[in-house]
Amino acid sequence: MQKIYRSLLAALVISSVSTGVSAKEVTVMISGGFKAALEKLAPKFEAKSGDTIILVSGPSMGKTPQAIPARLARGENADVVIMVGDALKSLEKDNWLQPGSRVELADSSIGMVVKQGDPKPNIKTEADLRNTLLQAKSIAYSDSASGRYVSSQLFKKLGIEDQMKEKAHMIERIPVASEVAKGKYAVGFQQVSELLPVPGVTFIGELPENVQYITRFAGAVTAKAEHRQEGKALLDFLSSAEAKNTIRATGVRSVKAELPVKQRDTVQ
Repeated sequence: MQKIYRSLLAALVISSVSTGVSAKEVTVMISGGFKAALEKLAPKFEAKSGDTIILVSGPSMGKTPQAIPARLARGENADVVIMVGDALKSLEKDNWLQPGSRVELADSSIGMVVKQGDPKPNIKTEADLRNTLLQAKSIAYSDSASGRYVSSQLFKKLGIEDQMKEKAHMIERIPVASEVAKGKYAVGFQQVSELLPVPGVTFIGELPENVQYITRFAGAVTAKAEHRQEGKALLDFLSSAEAKNTIRATGVRSVKAELPVKQRDTVQ
């Protein structure tokens, strides 16, 4: 009986050690648009795989040192990157990614917030949005894809480019909504999925459809990934039917992995 007990105990110890050895830490560099979705889905993936996800946040583009391309360029390690589709395409051209590893994950629209307790402006139509921006004392937008569209195209489409020069400001790295919540700016624009998690603001809604801009978020395994198989397994999970409802709940629209990148994925 004692021999059987010792054998069972030894088997449990070996199993425990084996599991610990095989578990990996999968490092994911991720921009804000898909971060809320991954944070919600990570525990489920970790429970199924036994691996641990390490999140490293940074914009998909821009001049800040925290931007994902800058992190990779200075040698920071990552197994997976999840970011704006056109920025991911640039990394692929520069051979930072494993060929053929790109997976389409979600489409994200741009929305607007005001400080909690402030009057709720109307932005249902293009005319409403134009009027709201003309009346706003100050405007904030991000340094990533949504901000580039707002500053380079949206104001021009609305015919208010000159009026925005003095009161529209780019916010680097940190969530736009956090600055609006502090009262530093009257209104803020960013991806809906980046606005919703921030306390202290009221979400007004998405931009009107005729001036809306959709950003595709996608992921890929990096060329220098230490855990390529685990990284691919994570991307497969995030693009699966099992993850769709959670993704939608964070303010982005899930997509099928085989769909091509939308034309509006790139800001000219």
